[in-house]
Amino acid sequence: MAAGEGRRLRPLTERFAKAVLPIDGQPVVSVLLRELVSAGLGPITIVVGRLGEQIETLLAGFDADLRFVRQQEALGSADAVRRAEADPPYVVVAADTVFSPGDVGRFVEATTSAAGAIAVRRSPPSGPGRAAVRVEGGRITRVLDDDPANPLGGAPLWSIGKTVHDELAGLPGPPFELAEAFRRALARGADLRGVEIGPTRDLTFPLDLIVENFPYLQSIGER
Repeated sequence: MAAGEGRRLRPLTERFAKAVLPIDGQPVVSVLLRELVSAGLGPITIVVGRLGEQIETLLAGFDADLRFVRQQEALGSADAVRRAEADPPYVVVAADTVFSPGDVGRFVEATTSAAGAIAVRRSPPSGPGRAAVRVEGGRITRVLDDDPANPLGGAPLWSIGKTVHDELAGLPGPPFELAEAFRRALARGADLRGVEIGPTRDLTFPLDLIVENFPYLQSIGER
């Protein structure tokens, strides 16, 4: 999913698509795609929106089976997934997050037999975007947990099996959100897994662009 407007990153995202901005000097979406390919995933559909042509230009010639579809309006994560028109099972990931090396592959291996799965992390970004997920014995028991003591927050990495996929068509909205599809599948008794991964890196606010690239820039200065 690469159609987000990146409103909290303004004014940077007034000129640049969030997914093309760098972490460690490399466009986030390029780093993510290499991780997906390393995990054996493909073909890969990239859902773009405003400034999506920047992403398409950047990835022209990328050594992977890529296709692009467009989300004209930011109508939610589930709307983006529906536009990809994928057949389950498949993996969904946000194109503006860098995962710890190997975490995407480990997530995929751990969720091949589940009706659906959500990656969770113990050090999620703070703020209104944090969504805690209740996981007990490796299984999700609450998709949106309001317990402030719960240390596990949802990461933007999901596995979608047929049970969850079938819920996408009837969601209320807009916005149409993946969390609601998972909540409805859980209410129907679906076996949903919660898989803990390591820390992730994301560009949420303009200052993050400096923080996430400073070590890289410093290393160049020391050469």
